[in-house]
Amino acid sequence: MLLLRRIPFICNKHFNILLKLVIITYFIFTLSFSFAQDTLHAITDTTTLDNVTVTAFASAAKWKDVPASIAIITKNNLQRYDRNSLVPVMNTVAGVRMEERSPGSYRFSIRGSLLRSPFGVRNVKIYWDDIPFTDATGNTYLQLIDVNMVNNAEILKGPSASFYGANTQGTLILHSDNNIPLKKNTFNIGVTGGSFGMFNEQAAWKYGDKKFVSNLQQGHLQSDGYRQQSALRRDVVQWNSKWNMSSKESLSFLAFYSNLHYETPGGITEQQMDSVPTLARQPTSTLPGSVEQHTGVYNKTFFAGTTLHSSFSKNFGNTTSFVINHTDFKNPFITNFEKRKEWNYSGRTDVSYTIQQTNFKLKANVGVEVQYNDSRINVFDNDKGIPGNVQYKDKVHTTQHFLFTQLNATIASKLLLQAGLSRNVLRYWYNRLTDSVDIYPFIKKTGPTVSPRFAVSYALTNNFSLYASAAKGFSPPTLAEVRPSTGIIERGLQPEYGWNYEAGFKGSVINNKLEYNASFYYFELRQAIVLRTDSSGADYYVNSGGTVQKGVEVWLNARIINNAKNVVTALNVWNSFAYQPYRFNEYIVDASNYSGNKLTGVPRVINVSGADIQTKHSYYLNITFNYTSSIPLNDANSVYAKRYHLLQMKLGREFIFSKCSLNVFAGVDNLFNELYSLGNDINALGTRYFNPAPKRNYYGGVRFVF
Repeated sequence: MLLLRRIPFICNKHFNILLKLVIITYFIFTLSFSFAQDTLHAITDTTTLDNVTVTAFASAAKWKDVPASIAIITKNNLQRYDRNSLVPVMNTVAGVRMEERSPGSYRFSIRGSLLRSPFGVRNVKIYWDDIPFTDATGNTYLQLIDVNMVNNAEILKGPSASFYGANTQGTLILHSDNNIPLKKNTFNIGVTGGSFGMFNEQAAWKYGDKKFVSNLQQGHLQSDGYRQQSALRRDVVQWNSKWNMSSKESLSFLAFYSNLHYETPGGITEQQMDSVPTLARQPTSTLPGSVEQHTGVYNKTFFAGTTLHSSFSKNFGNTTSFVINHTDFKNPFITNFEKRKEWNYSGRTDVSYTIQQTNFKLKANVGVEVQYNDSRINVFDNDKGIPGNVQYKDKVHTTQHFLFTQLNATIASKLLLQAGLSRNVLRYWYNRLTDSVDIYPFIKKTGPTVSPRFAVSYALTNNFSLYASAAKGFSPPTLAEVRPSTGIIERGLQPEYGWNYEAGFKGSVINNKLEYNASFYYFELRQAIVLRTDSSGADYYVNSGGTVQKGVEVWLNARIINNAKNVVTALNVWNSFAYQPYRFNEYIVDASNYSGNKLTGVPRVINVSGADIQTKHSYYLNITFNYTSSIPLNDANSVYAKRYHLLQMKLGREFIFSKCSLNVFAGVDNLFNELYSLGNDINALGTRYFNPAPKRNYYGGVRFVF
């Protein structure tokens, strides 16, 4: 804690020096090498999605041929921003919204609301390669990940429970870099500094040959934060590898240790945001404030998983993975101090059988995924950041498993039929050790729940496909919802579920120079789980009647220039658009009827546009403009967050030599200096809805590869 409190002093002292060094280095290299352009090679991203093989739903097909709305985040997409978090790149995807209430405090949704997510990630299943990253309780610590350690990602929009288990919004699949490097040993070093004491450092060593690839990475990120009580510090060490044991078998490993601490400032009122947006949650006559209580999150997690890919014959194959991870979690909050120790175990196996003929291919997948969580949760009074008297102690076991099967049939390379089905069971075993009155253990079971999915895709031409799907998703209450911060066990909370119907088209024209994807969906959610707040500010959850979530998504990417002989060697212009007129359906709480109201926390319109420019002398410029419409902040729709416009820019130059490369860059975020909240506290007590995001801020850095 003492080290964390020294972060502002350390960063403020050295940031100006670091930024000056970056600027000096930039101009030195600009002048020194402007006469040596024969050693430089402009980097142009010529990759098209038509060349990308999608792994989702075991498709192993081109992006346009998969009968689903899937967004691909490439390595170049990740490098478009400062690489401090996944927030800006995720928010370029139509239908995806990622929020950051303060540095490190993330929320993530796909075609949905954040009604269930006061913090963390829920209702979305996340995998890293073939390994389950979401635990048995339905929680995902996405903030543990260093974005520099992600190579690319796939986002499956809409329910995918037929193949990936409990979810109603979709699935995120992160991919490691296990590609064979051009050189046997490659080293990567990067340093970035920015406003509000931001300092980011990365180092990596990659070794590879035809048999074995190893990638060892280290990252350190710290920030003072824009607001009071919003400092962040994270240290991550990660190792991933792939061993090609033979032409028929390969073994992959993924392991990381992440030590994370971020302070949580809490919400403030609109009046406070308009006058002093840097404030943390203020004390009241009955409750202390965030600064006094030293609110924050401490998370130390070790995660390890391995995956075996086997090809028994040209017809039979198998993918099996095992995961173990341990989390030491501490959370001093306004009203309590929670300590939690978790052990998580996961296993997944998928057997495939393929029949290949001249104009017909049939692939069948059958498998099972099993997850187990053991949690010891102790809650104390919070005595100004120090654990006080015991409030209660809990012991919880969570088991979740599902069986799945899927058929993929490809006819004449034009028609793709996909049908899947899963059977899901979730069980909580709950014991309150400090309660001698009620009867324990309490056992809560959901399921078996059957989740089918049907999809079809037809290629009208080589570059244009139509697709349609119908899928049922479900999401049982997570452990954090069964035992929320009120400390009262929610015994009657039911899973939410619903059917999603979707149609769309995707493809490309003019030799893949213009790529596009448009989708139309209708999702009716039943027994929607909704966040409420009691008089002390603690969270609890109820089932509402449901929601109707229908929308339109459009994505375009135009490669206007791609010619190494021009002064401007590459020019890409892209746009993602989402229209989300979501509403409550039959939602009554006590004497209040919210039926027909706009869904809390969801903007009706999000439009993100961008341009990526590269020049003959290896300069590059990335521009992103984000428009987000107003957002209802309570179920009654009586309070809204104002619409906002964000402009982000990154300028840099890449120097490539025979044995190394240097990337020097600088950028600005929120160039219009907008006052807005990126991560609102919905249905908040005392009208404390807002978590103001930083105003105009800057960063600069260097990356060296050799």
